[in-house]
Amino acid sequence: MSDATLIPLNNVDPALIEALLDRAFEPERKQRTAYKLRDGVDWLPGLSFAAIDAEEHLVGTIQCWPVALTDPQGRRHPMILIGPVAVLPEEQGAGYGKALMTAAIGALDPRSPLPQVMIGDPEYYGRFWGFSADPTAGWTLPGPWEPRRLLARCDNPAVLPKVGSLGPWVG
Repeated sequence: MSDATLIPLNNVDPALIEALLDRAFEPERKQRTAYKLRDGVDWLPGLSFAAIDAEEHLVGTIQCWPVALTDPQGRRHPMILIGPVAVLPEEQGAGYGKALMTAAIGALDPRSPLPQVMIGDPEYYGRFWGFSADPTAGWTLPGPWEPRRLLARCDNPAVLPKVGSLGPWVG
């Protein structure tokens, strides 16, 4: 990882990004609920990065997306969906994913940080970045999910609605 460089994801050919995602996950990845959460919206360029190795090959990516939690009164609460965090299988464990996560979270505006949400391993993302499934226990998604893997991170979790439906932020 010491020889890696992080660059804005919008500097990378979209075909290379898709090929990396296919290798890191699988071609059927687009059937996952996470894809329904970002349907119809574009990823956020200022929060999305690529990891490039010493030979200038793409080895990892992170994308962040505008989403909203709609509460029972119909109010939409804007949030940032983090993911996918993708690293080539042969490069996993080298620290690329951790560097990409740290970069995305570090790029958030500290003056008005939106809550972040992701579907991931609570032990890993909780330990390093403070994500927890506690605030999301009453939330629903547009497809199947494991409740323990729906994670949120927020400076003040008390402001998060206890109940709501998560989906894309479509203006």
